[in-house]
Amino acid sequence: MQESTVYRSILAEGETKGEERKQREIAINLLRRGIAIDIIASSTGLSIEQVPQLQQQVGKSPKA
Repeated sequence: MQESTVYRSILAEGETKGEERKQREIAINLLRRGIAIDIIASSTGLSIEQVPQLQQQVGKSPKA
């Protein structure tokens, strides 16, 4: 059975959200270890703006 375009679109969106979740989990782990924000951003693919937002959730200040 051939998958519809809508079905493939939904699957792709789910995969994207799963990848974003993994990036955020990795960033949070790195923040907890005190890794610098710029290193976290370049390592995870998150933006420099997204990492401090996660940092607020963690509640720990890494090296800038």
